[in-house]
Amino acid sequence: MSDRRGGMRPTRLEAFTDGVVAIIITIMVLELKVPTGGDLRDLEGIAPLLLAYVLSFINVGLYWNNHHHMLHATDRIDGQVLWANLFLLFWLSLVPFVIRWLDDSGFAAGATAAYGIVLGMSSVGYQLTERAIIACNGPGSAVARAIRRDGKGWGSIAVYAAAVPLAYVSRWVAIALYVGVVALWFVPDRRIARILEG
Repeated sequence: MSDRRGGMRPTRLEAFTDGVVAIIITIMVLELKVPTGGDLRDLEGIAPLLLAYVLSFINVGLYWNNHHHMLHATDRIDGQVLWANLFLLFWLSLVPFVIRWLDDSGFAAGATAAYGIVLGMSSVGYQLTERAIIACNGPGSAVARAIRRDGKGWGSIAVYAAAVPLAYVSRWVAIALYVGVVALWFVPDRRIARILEG
């Protein structure tokens, strides 16, 4: 549905994104292997995969949460926003694939680097969506006023860019950096909520 200013309302985009994220999370859990035994000790064999799933679930959940708040503060969207959002969803949809690769390869350096590429490009996709929304709604819009420079977003991309080559030196250092980005975003970001409340 279009509004009088020439854009579309973001409700369909939000519903579509919610559906895709729900499918991604479902596929991720289906990638988990069931232990052969019946004791909790039998989970040790799948512990690395389980931890990769937890990290990925939190990552996808953070994108969904922030995306929801951003669209809640968005008056309208256009074709540029739709394509940027599709770019974001493309990379998020690869998360189950790289989890499977991590498990099948025993967390090899290449798979660990690929995991960082997928997360890093998802972060780029989120930034592109954010910038497209600001371009569509103008510099005085709620999203523009809330985001401003977005050091957290650009910092996350920089960490992923550093972690990917580091995976070939030490995959554990790269994984620690991936966890660090999650920890950075796990702290609630109240910028948009403050603008909407004010």
